[in-house]
Amino acid sequence: MSGLYVVATPIGNMGDISERAKDILQKADIIVCEDTRVTKKLLNLLGINFSEKSFIVFHDHNENEKVSQIIDLLSKNTYTIAQVSDAGSPLISDPGYKLIRACKGQNIKFSIIPGCCALICALQMSGLPSNRFMFAGFIPNKEKARLDLFNELKNIDTTLIFYETAPRLLKTLQAAAQVFTNREFSVAREITKIYEECKTDSPANLIEYYTQNPPKGEIVFMVAPPSETTDSSTDITAILKQKMKNLPLKTAVSQVVEEYKLNKNEVYRQAIKIKDEQ
Repeated sequence: MSGLYVVATPIGNMGDISERAKDILQKADIIVCEDTRVTKKLLNLLGINFSEKSFIVFHDHNENEKVSQIIDLLSKNTYTIAQVSDAGSPLISDPGYKLIRACKGQNIKFSIIPGCCALICALQMSGLPSNRFMFAGFIPNKEKARLDLFNELKNIDTTLIFYETAPRLLKTLQAAAQVFTNREFSVAREITKIYEECKTDSPANLIEYYTQNPPKGEIVFMVAPPSETTDSSTDITAILKQKMKNLPLKTAVSQVVEEYKLNKNEVYRQAIKIKDEQ
């Protein structure tokens, strides 16, 4: 029984925790967690007495130091140690992989106790292609870094999945609309909770919806894969109109020309026509 157990916890609905996860948390001598307040609340809800358990706070800022401490404890081969995140599966956009690498390097026993993971639930809800997908973590806060990330990923032929915060969602949708042209977006929030919601639609419609209905809760943002080709059915006028809402005319033209391999003069003439009509 001694060793490290990486334990997934619920992301909203307490009924989603497994019996195996509850058993490990009950038997653990030490619990490694992000926030003891959150973890103790979870243990209370599960009816687990933690008065005799020890806790180790483990996060991005102390990861290297705590890995050494935890490995020292595991090396004694007498402790059962459970690692949890505040919600969901540990190591997914959370610290922890260095601890696993250290265990593997020193032949220390560890086990994964599977369970909820927000990005998998969101993908299942979205209706976007799920045969191939890429999780790209949290979206940067600053505008340039956000656009740089999107431009880096825009030509990858797979569904893209990101984590985002509710207050930044509209800015993210607007930035993504500039880069991921003619692609469906999906926004999942409050997964497994009372107000669970997943909207899959065009960028323009999602921007309109969340402008009128400011989102709350944890957000998973997804982008459909790019089309294999741009054929005659592609509405370049609509694409230009969307880009020109947020970009200068020349920038919008340059992006459309690059993304769709079109004649620059023709696209520029179309953009001028759109501007004149507006």
